[in-house]
Amino acid sequence: MTDPTGAHREPPYLRIAGEIRRRITDGELAPGDAVPSTRQVAREWGVALATAAKALTALRSEGLVETRPRTGTVVAATAPAPSPRRRQSSGPVFEGELTLDRIVRAAIDIADAEGLSALSMRGIAARLGVAAMSPYRYVPSKDDLVLLMADAAFGEESYPADAPEGWRARIELGGRTLWSLYRRHPWLAQLGSLTRPLLVPNLMVHAEWMLGALDGHGLDPTTLFDVHVLLYSHVQGLAVHLEWEAQAEATTGQSEDQWMAGRAPALQALVESGRFPTFAKAVGAFDDGYDLALDALFELGLKALLDGLSPLVEG
Repeated sequence: MTDPTGAHREPPYLRIAGEIRRRITDGELAPGDAVPSTRQVAREWGVALATAAKALTALRSEGLVETRPRTGTVVAATAPAPSPRRRQSSGPVFEGELTLDRIVRAAIDIADAEGLSALSMRGIAARLGVAAMSPYRYVPSKDDLVLLMADAAFGEESYPADAPEGWRARIELGGRTLWSLYRRHPWLAQLGSLTRPLLVPNLMVHAEWMLGALDGHGLDPTTLFDVHVLLYSHVQGLAVHLEWEAQAEATTGQSEDQWMAGRAPALQALVESGRFPTFAKAVGAFDDGYDLALDALFELGLKALLDGLSPLVEG
């Protein structure tokens, strides 16, 4: 690239990558430290999101940074010192031809690391080192891509041919399998409501497993589906908060504990107001505060649901 005088100019994404590389090699960013996100890079350097993504991709291809789910891009634990030859590279090198599967996997990686709101076709192209419009040759729109992502994510887990004995054991296995997928890919819970469900084959695999566990117990079709939807809503309803918390932490820069600590005076005022005696009694009984653990809530809710449904299913 040349400027109007004919002098050589380095592409913007390489300048950005070079500055972040310098921060790493100079020790300003240590292994495990967060690297500016795509949006932060775009704001700091005044470039498009695609350019920012391309800069991070260049660093990732060098082994200087890595992407960790729900954490984002961080300095790699064993980041190698970049060689002079690598610094002069015209851009990242990617192996293999562009395929629909590579596009879907790259999109899932972005959503896992930065949330569904950070997903864009241009960002995917930048990550894969291809022209901005190339992904459209394989998938017509972002909405279509999200459905493919969901289908691929739900297809990461399956069920054994030899099903556990008893409807309850099968439901427990199905519920925990779905919860593990939502834990792995928190953005999944944001995609479909109970009234407008995702109709993708690999989600139906989980539905078939749950329905099969309930079938044969004398439930009429409506009750059978109602119970299935109730069980699914427990999993999805809690999983929604995984992504919400990740987004809130990214927006505020505060962890859940830090956010609550900042609201201690407001909580204390509610406790001391005298208007909520049961609440005050419960809060006062905690030795070290209340730890809202979603995994524990999931197990508690699953057990309560199955205990309550037992007379209906077994009757």
